[in-house]
Amino acid sequence: MSPAVRAPKEMSPALLAQLSERFKALAEPVRLQLLAALRAGERSVGALVEETGLGQANVSRHLQQLTAAGYVRRRKDGTFAYYALADDDVFRLCDLMCGRLEAETRERRASLRRSRV
Repeated sequence: MSPAVRAPKEMSPALLAQLSERFKALAEPVRLQLLAALRAGERSVGALVEETGLGQANVSRHLQQLTAAGYVRRRKDGTFAYYALADDDVFRLCDLMCGRLEAETRERRASLRRSRV
């Protein structure tokens, strides 16, 4: 995992545009599913198709977007392409968001219990 880097206090329009593109790449459940599958290690497109149950064209398209966004790296071996995570940093972001979602769910449940009383 790479060292923690803090965002600048003021972000230029160019930096905001880059950041937006990175977040857009994560805004699709299929891409998150592929990242989760790659967390276990490098996979071929065929292995990802088998593991996820998605179609080959769909997997390839989403892998291309994840590669362009810098989340995934591609390695060619003969006629096969293998994909792996560029690094684990994306899961730090996912862990933060999952923790936030869990906290919000607990707050909602507590609020519902209080309103029933």
